[in-house]
Amino acid sequence: MSRSGGAGRLAEISVFLDAAALGSFSAAGRKHGLSPAAASAAIARLEASLGATLFERTTRQLRLTEEGRHYRHYGEQALDLLAQAEDGLQAGGGAVRGVVRISAPSDIGRQLLLPMLDRFAALHPQVRHALTLSDATANLVQDDIDLAIRYGELPDSDMVARLLHAGRRVVCVSPALAARVGLPATPGDLARLPALVLTGNDGAPQEWRYREDGKRRSLRLQGAWHSNDGEIIRRWAVAGHGYACKSLLDIGDDLRAGRLQTVLDEYFGDSVPLNLLYRRSRFQPPRVALLVDFLLQ
Repeated sequence: MSRSGGAGRLAEISVFLDAAALGSFSAAGRKHGLSPAAASAAIARLEASLGATLFERTTRQLRLTEEGRHYRHYGEQALDLLAQAEDGLQAGGGAVRGVVRISAPSDIGRQLLLPMLDRFAALHPQVRHALTLSDATANLVQDDIDLAIRYGELPDSDMVARLLHAGRRVVCVSPALAARVGLPATPGDLARLPALVLTGNDGAPQEWRYREDGKRRSLRLQGAWHSNDGEIIRRWAVAGHGYACKSLLDIGDDLRAGRLQTVLDEYFGDSVPLNLLYRRSRFQPPRVALLVDFLLQ
């Protein structure tokens, strides 16, 4: 089978689609185990066989041409049809099977998602899970993720967001620490109290957003304990190391058990939806569609 057809063509189409989604030949190459030069060569072969230029290449960005956008539309459909055919063969052989790749925040993953996946596995024992726990935003294309669970608004128009829980974020503290250092009367008082702050991908501390006098405001607390892991922040709060800003969903058990209490509820109460995200253009294999329905229920 020649490189210009069959398996070689499908590989080139796959590299092309990932380069279009990621905006980079080198990023697409890394996903496929190729060097930047090899990824670029694969797309050059595809362009030569089509007799069309698919990308406008500049030193700053990679942008699809009109022909590239046209080919991307049909290329995605072609690979989705092949995925449907493969899953149809699997389904014809009996139970739904295969791997579902999931990304979730650390505390949600450990406390809530793991027991849910155990129950799902009992229903569908031939479905396997590859679970990544991280508070960093997942790139569904680059990281080859089927489903991501994330707080907040939809970050990318190429993704579908399904609401899992309409939660809110609160400030919490252990009763022992509150008794020792005192309770804040206003959000500004938190600046003089020990705090536990989640950091983002760039190391910047998370803003604590609240409402005061009908206006949206925010705090960036300095001199606090920092971690990029939300579960670590929760454990530090329970241990009495500081005040924390957490989703009610993350600390529900701690509140019920009296390990934590909330403060400043009249200021901190904005909704922070927990969403299930997946790529808009992709066919959902039966194993992924079943898990989506299970988690939504």
